[in-house]
Amino acid sequence: MNRVRLPILAAAATAFVLLAGCNTQKKDEGYRVYVTNETSGDLTVIDSTTMEVVATVALGKRPRGMHASPDGKTIYVALSGTPAAPPGVDEDSLPPADKSADGLAVVDVNRLMVTTVLKAGSDPENFDVSKDGKFIYVSNEDESGVSFVDIAKGEAVQTVKTGEQPEGVTVTPDGKLIYSTCEEDGTIAVIDRASAKLLKVFKVGRRPRNIVFMPGGQTGYVNAENDGGIVLFDAVKNEMAQAIELGTPGEVKPMGLVLSPDSKKLYVSTGRGGKVFVVDTATNKVDTSIEVGKRPWGIGISPDGKTLFTANGPTSDISVVDLATNTVKKKIKGGTGTYSVVVLAK
Repeated sequence: MNRVRLPILAAAATAFVLLAGCNTQKKDEGYRVYVTNETSGDLTVIDSTTMEVVATVALGKRPRGMHASPDGKTIYVALSGTPAAPPGVDEDSLPPADKSADGLAVVDVNRLMVTTVLKAGSDPENFDVSKDGKFIYVSNEDESGVSFVDIAKGEAVQTVKTGEQPEGVTVTPDGKLIYSTCEEDGTIAVIDRASAKLLKVFKVGRRPRNIVFMPGGQTGYVNAENDGGIVLFDAVKNEMAQAIELGTPGEVKPMGLVLSPDSKKLYVSTGRGGKVFVVDTATNKVDTSIEVGKRPWGIGISPDGKTLFTANGPTSDISVVDLATNTVKKKIKGGTGTYSVVVLAK
């Protein structure tokens, strides 16, 4: 390439154009969808511009819960060496747990590779990341509590007892409190983040799994899997406010929750129900339901709120739902046993 000396003003103008072009390009780059695959032990990466798989990243044993760091540069994935025990399986017939496989895989989003594995207690399943990105709060069923993982140290530094079979963990919008569901007890445990003290435990419904907060953090939603519905709770009084029925218990099993970017709609995956229910958060009534696939669990939404994604475990695929028409426009093959979904802007 020939080198040409430009006058200072021309060079500055050229630099401005180039920068503007870069900024415009960045805005148009879209997003990526990340899906953990519990059985094949890897991560499927989907690009929004083509809606095709662009990478598969090896993770470890039984990758399940997944969340991104606040800056979006890192994805954390819960790994477990405890054998899966689906309903109807005799746990005594299963091989012994491989505790050396337990941890949180740290995935570099740019390089698409696992850089390290953090020690996170026994059989980690789900978690959330602190607002400052320094800690991860992990549900540990074997320890009946939530473990505080210091990311810099790479290990759990303490565990707060909450109840039997802790599952979903969510930090409040202001970052001050940690809420954890307890499947067996049908409760939510509220933990003060700074003091690591259990503040309150309150009932919400049978087999709660996941929590989302409305903006401001004064109210939130939690699924009640065995009640066939979701629960609106008061996060100031820390008590159940309203039960919202979605379908017949046992036929509809609410699992994953995600809010639209404007928080006007709540989308709920329903496991064996095969649907996603759309709830109006102003009225707490069901708008509609969408047939998405077999046993949808993990759920995510695009940054523009136009497209929804569900991980359908038994068929190992991801449904792409057009929210303008509430129809599945495509199914993308993932790894085996698709589980959690995270959507990140590029």
